[in-house]
Amino acid sequence: MTDASYHHRTSGAPRDGRYLPVAEHGLIGDLRSVALVGTDGTIDWYCCPAFDSPSVFGAILDAERGGSFALAAAVPGRTKQFYFPDTNVLITRFFTEDGVGEVQDFMPLDGGPGDADRHRLIRRVLCVRGTVPFEARVAPRFDYGAQPHTLRVEDDVAVFASARLTLALTATVPLEADEADVRAEFKLAEGESAVFALDRVGGDVTPRRCARTEAEEQFAATVSYWRRWLSASRYRGRWREMVHRSALTLKLLTYAPTGAIVAAPTTSLPEELGGERNWDYRYVWVRDAAFCVYALLRLGFSGEAEAFMEFVTRHITPGDGKPSGPLQIMYGIDGRTDLSESELTHLEGHRGSAPVRVGNAAADQLQLDIYGALIDSIYLYDKWAKPVSSAQWDDVCALVDWVCEHWDQPDEGVWETRGGRRNFLYSRLMCWVAIERAVRMANRRGLPADLPRWQAARDRIYRRIHSRGWSAERGAFVQHEDGDVLDAAVLMMPLAKFIAPTDPKWLSTLDALTRELVSDSLVYRYDPRASPDGLRGDEGTFSICSFWYVEALVHAGRLDEARLAFEKMLTYANHLGLYAEEISHTGEQQGNFPQAFTHLSLISAAFNLDRALG
Repeated sequence: MTDASYHHRTSGAPRDGRYLPVAEHGLIGDLRSVALVGTDGTIDWYCCPAFDSPSVFGAILDAERGGSFALAAAVPGRTKQFYFPDTNVLITRFFTEDGVGEVQDFMPLDGGPGDADRHRLIRRVLCVRGTVPFEARVAPRFDYGAQPHTLRVEDDVAVFASARLTLALTATVPLEADEADVRAEFKLAEGESAVFALDRVGGDVTPRRCARTEAEEQFAATVSYWRRWLSASRYRGRWREMVHRSALTLKLLTYAPTGAIVAAPTTSLPEELGGERNWDYRYVWVRDAAFCVYALLRLGFSGEAEAFMEFVTRHITPGDGKPSGPLQIMYGIDGRTDLSESELTHLEGHRGSAPVRVGNAAADQLQLDIYGALIDSIYLYDKWAKPVSSAQWDDVCALVDWVCEHWDQPDEGVWETRGGRRNFLYSRLMCWVAIERAVRMANRRGLPADLPRWQAARDRIYRRIHSRGWSAERGAFVQHEDGDVLDAAVLMMPLAKFIAPTDPKWLSTLDALTRELVSDSLVYRYDPRASPDGLRGDEGTFSICSFWYVEALVHAGRLDEARLAFEKMLTYANHLGLYAEEISHTGEQQGNFPQAFTHLSLISAAFNLDRALG
């Protein structure tokens, strides 16, 4: 393999040196993996065959060594990127002096037998007006750019072979080898098209051409799949387009073979440029996935909730020798528990933001709040979708019994700090939620439970939060017991029904948070200078906290403020309605992208605000 310069870019959105901003990307996928497509037509991120597989195209993390698939008009012009309405089919349009062309990017979902193992990615190029010259450069770099590959080109088929993965590129235009890469140059007149199809091959899956007619049929079938899926949504309120885009994004983050939902499809996109807060999010956080179930159930997507519940039963809850606690906070998409963290020192990181990490050491942390998220999702599933089975109830009882015994201990908390364990209020709150929701389920369905014990533990947690989580000096509930640091996680207190949203102590807390952590409706999760978290550098506002803030305002009856804050947040989405984890002080998206947590909180905020507005 050569290290020849293969990061040449065709015309399109301006890159900062060699990198497009994170937000200048759209997302396509096949419910097994995804690809990030830049507004200049370049695929900068693609892992095959699954979300957490090593990257094949990883230029978003290293423009020199990461690999990419560039496809764009070969002459200067402007671009526009959008989704085909109500789908995850992405269109990148090129406007030139002599014509208009577009690239349609999608990954088919309803293929024939064996096609699921092919993981086909189709790039369909069309000239819709005039004439447009195009150029393509396909430069895979296997195993995060660490694994060499060989190239074999025969007519319109190119085979890239590495030790553990082989990809075949077929095209309806001539392909030309360029050392370890493939190039193509072609011109299309109005009404003409070209097709590039990238397949995983090996074993029973052999290279297979994708004719123009087949690509057109696959395009129609993929559009039909997404529209059919979205038609199950029951949401008819305001901001429906943004809500549905968030739902489509959450669906893309679902791993169909197991029902797992990843926190984000990327790794190591920095929370601060040049900082070290770069994490691998391509795993199933119990917390994030459980909240996703809530958001999808709200919209009427019970099938996804059922699939996740099967994942929970199979891999997380007690039974088959699994302990009732402490639960691991995250799992691989196949349910594996070993997520050992390492650094890829040969990659420079996005815009030089090293380290690039694979795996996540936070998997070994104690985070007691996940019990509340998990049992709340089971409670909602039981209430809105399908009654839990007797075996699932036994699992719930075992979990709640463990929480009753172990809630009173320090942990790393919801923000996964690496500065040592503390008695975080949010962890206490969600332990209360775990027990309270189980009590509700037992009472509503007459299920067997040690209710006196559960209720006693629930009430002890309640009193503890009010006595040691409240700072009279600050006039607010605070981050951890006997402290005075504010934390946006406490915004969940009224949302979880722990405290009345108009309780004077809560309204005082809301005012304190507004003064110290809210910047023009955007919310910081905490001040790392006041509460050291073991990491250097600052961070942006946390988008899930901004949507939690909207909901807290809604519940407090401050609807005008809530609507303004919500609609301001909508303006920070990227051109497609997608959000990363954070927003920088300059308004740029930061962190892994797109993030499930942010999109599920958008759905929840929209749902509750729309209902309150009537």
